[in-house]
Amino acid sequence: MLLRIGIENGVEGRSLAWALGYPGCFAYGRSGEEALDNLEFAIQEYIDWIASNDMQPWLNPTEPEIQVEETWEVYTIDEAYELAAEGYEVNAWFRFDWKALSEQEIERGLKLLAWSRAALLDSVRGLGQAGLETRYPGERWSIAGILKHVGGAEWWYLDRLSLAPPRQEVPETPFERLEMVRTHLEKALSGLAGSQQVVGIDGEFWSPRKLLRRAVWHERDHTLHIRKLLNP
Repeated sequence: MLLRIGIENGVEGRSLAWALGYPGCFAYGRSGEEALDNLEFAIQEYIDWIASNDMQPWLNPTEPEIQVEETWEVYTIDEAYELAAEGYEVNAWFRFDWKALSEQEIERGLKLLAWSRAALLDSVRGLGQAGLETRYPGERWSIAGILKHVGGAEWWYLDRLSLAPPRQEVPETPFERLEMVRTHLEKALSGLAGSQQVVGIDGEFWSPRKLLRRAVWHERDHTLHIRKLLNP
């Protein structure tokens, strides 16, 4: 199994190794080398995750061949698109993100999104309003805030490709927001097979493949975040 890897340095002070073509398979590290080392465990966890949810898993559990294809250094720009110490953070755009999604990739992507959503909701099951609103030292958001952020980020990803619902229609309550935006994401993604659309907006490129890559990563990442808060 060949895994084409993209390294993204400077993600909130860390490096992120992406298994390109396998949305939701990623690992962090203090450097690109460490992220790549940590990816070995993440790959097996990813294979197990798929196998536990699908009677016909599509990944071969044989030892993967890892091939680093590209490294991206995160940078920030100002309103004039000039490099700046503070401003808009431009995250990774890999050459792999130019590739159109196939129908099979979209079918699998929808499954991954469904499984990641189930895991997210399961992580907060049984929490009352007080638990959702509890503030944690050093954390930007409560768990309710994290859930709203996940839904808001998916809306933003869709907006990059002009596929988002009107912002004023997005609910403020976390669970309603998650459901409403995800419904739009699933519908939009279902119609993107073969699309070669690439959009340049706010100083960075977006494509259907990047949308899927970021959406699955973001939800899985914050599900792990919530679990760590609840089980320190």
